[in-house]
Amino acid sequence: MSLMSLDVGDLLLEMVPFARTLGITFDSVGEGRALCRLPDRADLHNHVAGPHAGALFTLAESASGAAMLSAFGDQLGRAVPLPTTATIDFRKIATGEVRAEARLLATKQEVVDRLDAGERPEFGVAVDIKNAEGTLVSALTVTWTLRPNRP
Repeated sequence: MSLMSLDVGDLLLEMVPFARTLGITFDSVGEGRALCRLPDRADLHNHVAGPHAGALFTLAESASGAAMLSAFGDQLGRAVPLPTTATIDFRKIATGEVRAEARLLATKQEVVDRLDAGERPEFGVAVDIKNAEGTLVSALTVTWTLRPNRP
């Protein structure tokens, strides 16, 4: 089954079992964007009764991966997507269900042009994590690369 015949959120959850273990679900994915949720579960809580930092990171990284795949899934035959760095800012204590919204920080054409030129393009994906009230609780930026396949 090809990437294009699968829902990108479902594909990511199939490829990353840990995200499934946390109960992450995708609401929408497409055109370099993704929106997903982490349920409010006691077994995911930290010492202040909110989602553990690792769960927040996994939620955001999953959103970034889905946003990246929605834009560059058609390039998987010639390049492997890999995250290279990630920075997370914890701004407020998160409680309850949280949502992550990811968006590419480059255009698809810019990245593909660099890949076509024989480069190993790097690009950012920004992710905002908000609580049920819409308050920003964390922000993450993941730098991704498309590593060209070796002949």
